[in-house]
Amino acid sequence: MTDVQGALELIKRGADELLIEAELIEKLKSGRPLRVKAGFDPTAPDLHLGHTVLINKLRHFQDLGHKVMFLIGDFTGMIGDPSGKNATRPPLSREQIMENARTYQDQVFKILDPEKTEICFNSAWMESLGAAGMIRLASRNTVARMLERDDFAKRYSGGQPIAIHEFLYPLCQGYDSVAMRADVELGGTDQKFNLLMGRELQKHDGQAPQCVLMMPLLEGLDGINKMSKSLGNYIGIAEAPREIFGKVMSISDDLMWRYYDLLSFRSTSEIGGLRREVGSGRNPRDVKVLLAQELVARFHDQRAAVDALTEFEARFQRGVLPDDMPEVTVAVGAAGLPVFQVIKQAGLTGTTSEAMRMIEQGAVRLNGDRVADKGLVMQSGQTVVLQVGKRKFAAVRLG
Repeated sequence: MTDVQGALELIKRGADELLIEAELIEKLKSGRPLRVKAGFDPTAPDLHLGHTVLINKLRHFQDLGHKVMFLIGDFTGMIGDPSGKNATRPPLSREQIMENARTYQDQVFKILDPEKTEICFNSAWMESLGAAGMIRLASRNTVARMLERDDFAKRYSGGQPIAIHEFLYPLCQGYDSVAMRADVELGGTDQKFNLLMGRELQKHDGQAPQCVLMMPLLEGLDGINKMSKSLGNYIGIAEAPREIFGKVMSISDDLMWRYYDLLSFRSTSEIGGLRREVGSGRNPRDVKVLLAQELVARFHDQRAAVDALTEFEARFQRGVLPDDMPEVTVAVGAAGLPVFQVIKQAGLTGTTSEAMRMIEQGAVRLNGDRVADKGLVMQSGQTVVLQVGKRKFAAVRLG
C-alpha cells in the first residue's frame, strides 16, 4: 500500500465530501485492507457513465489494496430508492431485479478487478431478518428524523404522498453496512442521509462507524441535468464503440474537463498538462478525442477505440468541420421536435419548408450521417452537429 497521504489524495480525487476524514486516516494507518462498500439497485438493465463515477472510485480503492464489496440491492430494489424523487417510485418485480442484476455483474468487471471484488446481494441478510427484525430496525428511528431528509420534507410540505415503505429504504441501506461490516461506503451526494444512517446503525450494533465518501452526480450530455436514461442524456457503457465515441465528442468543451476529472484514469498531472495545452492554443477537439478513445477502450478494447476514431473522422470528412462552427440551443420540449423545425430554429434555413426540401435533396447531415426521414423527431439532452449543404454547420444543443 502507498503512504497514507498519497492514498488519501487518490481517494479524495474528484470527491465532493468525506466524512470523517480523521477517522479514515486512522483506518488507513492501521495497514489492514479496508472493507469498501458501494450499493447499486438494479432498476435498469444497463449502467451508464454516471454510475461509473462510483465504480471508478472503487477501482482506486482496489489499486490501494483494499477489499471492494459491490452490493447489488436485489432486496432494496424492490422498495425503490426515493432519493431525489418527488413521487413514489414504483417497486420492481423480483424477476426484473434479477435480470438486471445479471447484466450489472458483466458490466462492472470492465472497470473492477474480478479477483479483488466481492459481489454481494442484500437479500442474503434482509430476507432472513424477517418481519420481527424489520420492526426492530424500524424502531431505531423516528418519523421526525426521516422528515429531516430533504426530499421527504419537500414532499410532505407540498402535500405529496409518501408511502410507508419508502421510510424503510434508508434503514435497509444502513443495515447493509452493519451486515457487511463496512469501513467505508461510497455514494452520490444525493445519498448523504442514507449513508449517514449506516454510521448510526453501526454504532447501535457496537461497530466502528463507516467513513462516508460522497461523489458528485455526473451531468449528462446536456451539461445541465444529472445523467439519466429517462432524460435521454446518457452514455451507456454497453453501447457500441461508435455511439460512445460520438456522444463523448458531442459534449461541450467545458463539460469535457468535468468528464476528465470524474471518468478518466489519467493522473491529475496529465489532465493538468492537457488543460495547459488547450490554454496555449491546442484545439480542444483533439483532447476530447483522447477522452473518447480512453472510454471506448475501457468498455470495449483498444482496437475498437482506433476504429471508432477512424469511422468518426470518415463520417465528418476530416478537416471539413469549421473551427468557428456556431453553437446554438434549441428548445425541443418533452415531446421532442421534428428535425426540419430544429434545422430552421438553428438558423440553418430560413423556413421549415426550405429545411424539408433540403432533406428531400439529401443535403442534410446529422452527426455526419445523411438525414433521409423528414419525420425524424429529435429529443432533448444531447448536442448534435447539423450540416445543411456544403457550408452551413451548427453544433445544436437540444434542451
